[in-house]
Amino acid sequence: MLKGGGVLYNASMTTVYSLVPSTEHIYPDHPERPARLDILIPRLDSIHAERISTIAATPEQVALVHDPRLVAAIDDVCRAQAPAVIDHAPTFVTPTSYQDALLAVGGTLACTRAVQTGEAQNAFAIVRPPGHHAEPDRAMGFCLFNNIAIAARQALSDGLERVLIVDYDAHHGNGTQAAFLHDERVGFVSTHQWGIYPGTGTALDAPHAKKRIVNVPLPAYAGDACFAQIAEEIIRPTFEAVRPQMLFVSAGFDAHWNDPLTSLGLSAAGFFHLSKRLVELAGEFCGGKVVFVLEGGYDPHNVANGVEAVFRALTNPGSALDVGDASPHKEPEITSRLAEIRRWHGF
Repeated sequence: MLKGGGVLYNASMTTVYSLVPSTEHIYPDHPERPARLDILIPRLDSIHAERISTIAATPEQVALVHDPRLVAAIDDVCRAQAPAVIDHAPTFVTPTSYQDALLAVGGTLACTRAVQTGEAQNAFAIVRPPGHHAEPDRAMGFCLFNNIAIAARQALSDGLERVLIVDYDAHHGNGTQAAFLHDERVGFVSTHQWGIYPGTGTALDAPHAKKRIVNVPLPAYAGDACFAQIAEEIIRPTFEAVRPQMLFVSAGFDAHWNDPLTSLGLSAAGFFHLSKRLVELAGEFCGGKVVFVLEGGYDPHNVANGVEAVFRALTNPGSALDVGDASPHKEPEITSRLAEIRRWHGF
């Protein structure tokens, strides 16, 4: 079996990944750039996982979440106006961005299919452009199509009854929340730094969907200890309420304490322990079926270390990753905030 190329998966695999670097999806001086993956990609040859083939998603698959008019509009703007900035975030497009976005969705769908069919135990879709800000009717926040939401909807179309999405990107996953605001088959937990883009995700959001749509807005420098507390006090009760058959994780490594755009407090070890706990909960509640999907993270070292931390959680959970990058900031006290969230949801 070939290593690192577009290999096919087989029943002996336990962990697979897709890689869609989208090297032509680039805009001058923009933080969401191919170089985010430059340190990571050489490391992938040494991980205990197999790369699987990626084919572009179809417009019809993207339309499982997005208005077909949006899909056509992204195609049109890439053909007629690119390179261009299409919103204030700023979100950009190039002549290849429509096809790049279809490939990013396709890479996420390939991972989901492998896990759902049992051909892999778990998977990581390392794709860009990211997706969790893209709403059903608009692209925004560096995101064109919502990779994880489309994959979750496809998994439901293919026979699952309930799934859970946990989003630990530093920004609120507004697009994912919007996609499933009224879909009782999908649970959603978002941990995010309060007061930054996109300004959504209050703890009191979606009162009609308590225990299913759970937002955890956090103060700056919430780090490894805070997230360990969140895993037990918020994420586990959401698993118990939703009883998912598959877990999806929006893995945003901008939650690292020295990301250039944000101010949360996780370290590489924190990403490992949080991801390990999510893998354990997936083992307890959904037969270990879990798909991680890359979202943000704008320092290439943090992205590489964060992805490695996730792979260790998936393939070798007894081998923690600690690269000596512990946060120098004092973590805030979040017990009272989590208690308020628990009371709101009845956990």
